[in-house]
Amino acid sequence: MNSNKVYGLVLSGGKSSRMGTDKGTISYHGQPQREYLYKLLEQVCDTTFMSIRKEQGATLSKEYNTIIDQDLYRGPYNGLLSAYNRDPKASWLVLACDLPLINLKALEQLIQERDPNKVATAFTLKDHNLPEPLCAIWEAEGLQKSIDYLAEGNGSCPRKFLINADVKIVNPDNDEVLLNANFQEDYEQVMTKLKLLKQL
Repeated sequence: MNSNKVYGLVLSGGKSSRMGTDKGTISYHGQPQREYLYKLLEQVCDTTFMSIRKEQGATLSKEYNTIIDQDLYRGPYNGLLSAYNRDPKASWLVLACDLPLINLKALEQLIQERDPNKVATAFTLKDHNLPEPLCAIWEAEGLQKSIDYLAEGNGSCPRKFLINADVKIVNPDNDEVLLNANFQEDYEQVMTKLKLLKQL
């Protein structure tokens, strides 16, 4: 069931209620974040897609492959399993659109350390060792098992699924690549970090 192909998926269909504006359209690197991540994934994946809500389609250039959320599941699983239903044999390198410091080096590390015999290969922060489901390579088997997990009424949290599954955990060389920007103060913190990096 495992595939040598790894597709990229930018999860950008969330409502961004905590940020107060669409996180996928925030510019950290001179372009909307969802487009920045898409272009990063293009460099390491066989094919890349953007996961969006139906109404977001009009805001995107035709150059981007999209997968419309099917609204069959809650939370991030909505985008993850919409992608799985599009190609049930593919493996997916998934990125949430609120990871402004993720970079090509980190994605190359994740690809290099992938174990296709696990249900997923996921980054984790060194201090808690919990899998980050939205910066991970999901194998087809892991997504199929997720459908069963959800059907059993176990909630809709992909991290909880991974905690109890056979997952390969990877520590990124730099924990900052996993910084989530969910609030306005997070945005300001990231912009300060990026400004400092440019000065080095």
